[in-house]
Amino acid sequence: MSDKTAQLKAFERLLTIMDELREQCPWDKKQTMESLRHLTIEEVYELGDAILDDDLEEVKKELGDVLLHIVFYSKIGSETNDFDIVDVCHSICDKLVDRHPHIYGDVKVENEEEVKRNWEQLKLKEGKKSVLEGVPKSLPAVVKASRIQDKVAGVGFDWEKPEQVFEKVEEELAELKAEIAKGDLDAIESEFGDVMFSMINYARFLKVNPENALERTNKKFIKRFQYLESKAKERDKSLKDMTLSEMDVFWEEAKLL
Repeated sequence: MSDKTAQLKAFERLLTIMDELREQCPWDKKQTMESLRHLTIEEVYELGDAILDDDLEEVKKELGDVLLHIVFYSKIGSETNDFDIVDVCHSICDKLVDRHPHIYGDVKVENEEEVKRNWEQLKLKEGKKSVLEGVPKSLPAVVKASRIQDKVAGVGFDWEKPEQVFEKVEEELAELKAEIAKGDLDAIESEFGDVMFSMINYARFLKVNPENALERTNKKFIKRFQYLESKAKERDKSLKDMTLSEMDVFWEEAKLL
């Protein structure tokens, strides 16, 4: 059996199971696109966790969960005669072909940056009024800022050198410091947002994903703090009763793990 045949049979099996569950399982029969939405978001975040943990076995499982949701939405769409899995597949295939004229047409590109610029220009030709229309409103703020900056850079609205971006970071930090001195909370929040936005932009020039970077720090902090908690418990102590210097000893130990 060829790889392609095996892939098609596996996908056919999933479609068959989905049909059976939708017909026979009380829980699956009740689901709607709206009821699945928050579950889908959760599954995507779980996939993101597995990727950051470099747990490929878990990545495989979470990809299956995400694929199930795609098939589930498509099944619901077919029941209302709006679309089915065939339409979904053809829709993305058509988009990929249309947006890769350097592969499926006669357009020439020299590098990845030209591909990204062409992508955004093609989206405007498809009828979008703004390159920012494709940024989901409900994205978390850090991810949204990163996507906004990627998209405007794709049409040439960008800094030329990383040094310029870092200068902007320093400028925004100075403005934040000035507002802190004044004590106006609303202005402080505004300037703090500007600092974060400029830092996220700088991350792009460093080729660092800011969301991944922050999540790595979150995980690192959690691991070290839980080590601190475990050491306190071993000594029958409450963290509230420990001095900062006592806690710092275990914190430094945790950093060596």
